[in-house]
Amino acid sequence: MAARVEDSTRGSGDSSVTSSNMTEIPTVAQIIERQAASGESSAAGGGTGPPGSLHHPGFALFKQGAEARLYRGTFLGRPTVLKERFSKKYRHPRLDEKLTTKRTQGEARTVARARKAGIPTPCIYFVNYQSNCIYMEDLRCATTSRDYIVAVQSVGAGDSFRALQPIMDKIGKILATMHDGDIIHGDLTTSNIMLKQDASATEPEVVLIDFGLSSVSQLAEDKGVDLYVLEKAFLSTHPNTETLFRVILKSYTKHSRKSKDVIKKLDEVRLRGRKRTMVG
Repeated sequence: MAARVEDSTRGSGDSSVTSSNMTEIPTVAQIIERQAASGESSAAGGGTGPPGSLHHPGFALFKQGAEARLYRGTFLGRPTVLKERFSKKYRHPRLDEKLTTKRTQGEARTVARARKAGIPTPCIYFVNYQSNCIYMEDLRCATTSRDYIVAVQSVGAGDSFRALQPIMDKIGKILATMHDGDIIHGDLTTSNIMLKQDASATEPEVVLIDFGLSSVSQLAEDKGVDLYVLEKAFLSTHPNTETLFRVILKSYTKHSRKSKDVIKKLDEVRLRGRKRTMVG
């Protein structure tokens, strides 16, 4: 059920609480429904673009980043997101081909490794190494944790922490599992942490996406940097949420077998970051 908080405009002498002066904190399922009704899709990064693609018939471009284009369509009868890594004209053709193929292979292998470790990620249906395309599950019943945090905080209520705390706990647990499996995400942001919930689910599921910069490493330093990237992205995107990020770290520490060394490295990375800021 959605939590309710009192509207701050209610008079202090009014001991009664009615539905008209209560603000409802939205659930993940409600945010997904609103986005679907308005034609948005945070799970895919926005609505669909043109109705077709010359290179990928039946797929529509909906997002382009620095490394890849994302298309939406159907593959083998399933809703699919197609991720295409494109060539960089400023690189030597042979080097470009080698790097692009290597990164496509690396992402596919890391996602497979993550799923084997029990980390929820979009299922990969097919990888075309000639065109450097990855065909993966389209998360329809999902929203980004970024959008959900913003929606809850927009209510402007003190109960937003209580509503978000269980999700932060789940995020910390998933990251602990990922790092215990020696997987480094490389680009942890609240836009790359999805919350999935369909009509049959009672609670949202945390799903990690976009392993384009991922790697495999046993070093506590690399895992500490991974957490530091998330911390910087988290606090810059969602101001005044230090307590929420502490919930993530507390859960991470509880569930990770290697958390002691990782948190120590995180503190060292933080110190180096502050020194760089001071020196300029």
